[in-house]
Amino acid sequence: MRMPRHSPEPGFRTRPGPPTVRGMASIPTSPAQPDDSPGAYVGLAAEAAEQRARARGWTSVRALPPGAIITMEYQAGRINFEVDEAVVTRCWVG
Repeated sequence: MRMPRHSPEPGFRTRPGPPTVRGMASIPTSPAQPDDSPGAYVGLAAEAAEQRARARGWTSVRALPPGAIITMEYQAGRINFEVDEAVVTRCWVG
């Protein structure tokens, strides 16, 4: 349906300006990360480390073989394990 065209009144713009703060979405906040020490997982069996991480509030647990090619984007709430022969050999967050 076509809207009727109105001629702008003097002093008014014919097209909208840039968005204002009122019209913009709020800045998202990342969920709180568990207060945990990644070094505490090194040496644990991979299965036990995953169960411990989930029990402590990690929303994403990623187990990787040594030398795996992975994306390095930071993801709040994720803990990463490098696992060799079913044992965690390295651990980092994000």
